[in-house]
Amino acid sequence: MSDKYLDLTRSGPLAVVAKKLGLPRPAKLRRTDPRSVDTPLVPGPVLVLADEGSTAEATTIAEGLLDWDLDVRRDSRLPEHERWGAVILVLTGLSHPAELSAPALELGSTLRQLASSARVITLSRSAPAPAPSPDGVAPALAAARHGVDGFVRTTAKEMRSGTTANGLVLAEGVEVTAPSVRGGLRFLLSARSAFVDGQLIAVGSSAGSEPQDWVRPLGGAVAVVTGAARGIGAEVAAVLARDGARVIGVDVPAAGEALAVTMNRVGGIALQLDITAADAAERILELARSRYGHLDIVVHNAGILRDKTLARMTADRFDALLAVNIAAPLRMNDTFAGELGGGTAPRIISLASTSGIAGNRGQSNYAASKAGVIGMTRALAAPMAQRGGTANAVAPGFIETEMTASIPPVPRQVARWSSSLQQGGQPVDVAETVAFLASPQAGGINGQTVRVCGQLMVGQ
Repeated sequence: MSDKYLDLTRSGPLAVVAKKLGLPRPAKLRRTDPRSVDTPLVPGPVLVLADEGSTAEATTIAEGLLDWDLDVRRDSRLPEHERWGAVILVLTGLSHPAELSAPALELGSTLRQLASSARVITLSRSAPAPAPSPDGVAPALAAARHGVDGFVRTTAKEMRSGTTANGLVLAEGVEVTAPSVRGGLRFLLSARSAFVDGQLIAVGSSAGSEPQDWVRPLGGAVAVVTGAARGIGAEVAAVLARDGARVIGVDVPAAGEALAVTMNRVGGIALQLDITAADAAERILELARSRYGHLDIVVHNAGILRDKTLARMTADRFDALLAVNIAAPLRMNDTFAGELGGGTAPRIISLASTSGIAGNRGQSNYAASKAGVIGMTRALAAPMAQRGGTANAVAPGFIETEMTASIPPVPRQVARWSSSLQQGGQPVDVAETVAFLASPQAGGINGQTVRVCGQLMVGQ
């Protein structure tokens, strides 16, 4: 699916008209070229800044970036003809909100020299949890760390030309050299995160490992993707295969022909199956074991829509949607949670939605199911961690698919323009985030919901 407005206003007479009328002129986003994945990783030199209390950790991060052959600098002065590919702001040492001022303003001084689709990334510490005793938490420390949240989300809304701003939030005790800190940093720097904007991803532990091959981190892993025949599911299958996984694609028999085409394209196995069947998980496990010996990654992507306002909603529409979108993953996880793994650390990744975070008119059933996915993911985090694995969710915003193409033109365009990037995302944007969460370097990210929405103006 394509956005004709986006294509027509990038250049030519319509671009001039759009500029005169003050209409949005979305930038072409930098996405991964399958022929040269992660090359270049960023479109220019990388500047590493820090607050006074984070200098040592900033140095460690800068030295680590050299492993990826990046042009890393610590001086914010740049020749006029050059453009920054990324600016990393290390704020792990903040203890008072006033300490944010100097590094924030130094970052501000660099923004006019960012390249197209550049990256701004913060590293900070999670705010302390409320303590029962009156003197258990220092208010200034909590204020400083919470302040980074608002700073990042606002900075993201001020970016132009496809540039994004995101943050990694490290739990107390997690070193900046932890696999998921470096893995998350690389993901956010790269073209893989094109439509991830205004997000703060929590790194809760030092679990995980750096891959032997950063370009194909899923080598040796076996993955199953439900709803794989077309759209987001087909792209998830393709990106997982690109990153080295062997993929089993699942979809209903009615989508069998499209599923076969997709799985032939990615070199995977097609399994025609209704995931609401009581034995669905057992059949997937049986196939994975017979062909590969194990199953490591489950992507719950299959979902349906049955939109009606609540006053017009019927029981069959509500119940059918819940059966596919949340009851089936819940039942399948009862089997998968104890059986995954054998090749790599187990991963369960489920597709949520921004409708499940902020709600959406006419989607009371859909929003309930997707909010349920978020709750399921949080509940699975602890038992999965005990087995060395993780459970996470991805919440897409407006993505260009056959489903969104059926929305009337005006509300469809409004939906596109309501994100900071002023356009819809592509199915591959969701797939890239799923693949990152499936990777060994994401082992310290658990129980999280990462939005892929171009910073849609709803919810957090």
